[in-house]
Amino acid sequence: MIYTILLGVAAYLIGSVPTGYLLVYMLRGIDVRTVGSKNLGATNVARALGAPWFAVVFTLDFAKGFVPAFWLAGVAVANFGAEPEVGILYGVAAMAGHIWPLYLKFRGGKGVATAAGAVTGISPAAAGLGAIVFVVTLLLGRMVSLGSIVASISLPVAYVIVTGNDGSAVTIGAFVFMMLLVLWKHRTNIGRILKGAEPKVFGRKKETADA
Repeated sequence: MIYTILLGVAAYLIGSVPTGYLLVYMLRGIDVRTVGSKNLGATNVARALGAPWFAVVFTLDFAKGFVPAFWLAGVAVANFGAEPEVGILYGVAAMAGHIWPLYLKFRGGKGVATAAGAVTGISPAAAGLGAIVFVVTLLLGRMVSLGSIVASISLPVAYVIVTGNDGSAVTIGAFVFMMLLVLWKHRTNIGRILKGAEPKVFGRKKETADA
């Protein structure tokens, strides 16, 4: 049990690694939290470093969720007798690390890419459905934040659809918790969306409050 818990702590510490912050600081010598939306996410890093860096940061943040949910969980199950549901709990820990990173005095990002990695490590099919929902919502609404919000809402439903009666109640609960975290971190965006004031992509105005 103690080793399973320690791996959970490791999952949080992996999630806490501020990839966007480190890249911008190393390459430009500035704090990305002073740029654009002041967020640590891939969209804001792209403002500081250029569009190609979006993919780099998104991939790294995605890996922060995938590695704990898939690999660390595999270690815990195979070596320490943990239940398979430990994977999604490690994913939640990694997402919490991204949102409240130990290394940046608990001031982190919104956790969307890390959550996506965690969900992929647990249920690639559900993650695929969530990705489709994100893309469709982005194309229709032209708002990254809206795509993130709707996709997060769709994930618990997508998991139930792909697993049927074989799905884990713990995993469903964790997906709902992750959804609530995403909604809470996007509460300002939600307010702007309801007022029709959220900036859009693919138009003259570019997104200033990203996922």
